[in-house]
Amino acid sequence: MKTIGDRVPDVTFRTRANGEWKNVTTADLFAGKTVVLFALPGAFTPTCSSTHLPGYLTRGDALREAGVDEILCLSVNDSFVMNAWAKDQGIDDEIVMVPDGNGEFSEGMGMLVDKQDLGFGKRSWRYSMLVRDGVIEKIFAEDRNAAGDPFKVSDVETMLGYLKGKKAAA
Repeated sequence: MKTIGDRVPDVTFRTRANGEWKNVTTADLFAGKTVVLFALPGAFTPTCSSTHLPGYLTRGDALREAGVDEILCLSVNDSFVMNAWAKDQGIDDEIVMVPDGNGEFSEGMGMLVDKQDLGFGKRSWRYSMLVRDGVIEKIFAEDRNAAGDPFKVSDVETMLGYLKGKKAAA
């Protein structure tokens, strides 16, 4: 499992924009930037759609004020699903939707989990992280031993608390 000080996995994501396929690499997403990435089990799923993604959407300005250049939402879904979910949630450019369709990034992070019992197949575990120029500075991963789909530390308020604490200490 990746941890503080590690580089994010080197992956190419297959995305669709304006009806065209476009390859986007982790270098495109992270190089030279301060990025908050939050990962979740699936687009259109209850907690992801009602709380996790909307939290980051409504507090995006606060994250940017705290020095974040980009906010990324990652899920093991294809680009068609991620684009439809972004439209459903009213997201334009505030959050970059990252389709980890084959789970390569999630697997490289050590966050790919088996949810076959729910009929989901392999999905990302729920977590958030602060990444500076491709290096993980802080990660908030939900407890893998907790029952169900825990959502206690990967929320936007936990990330903002960390960022504000760093600013206060500076």
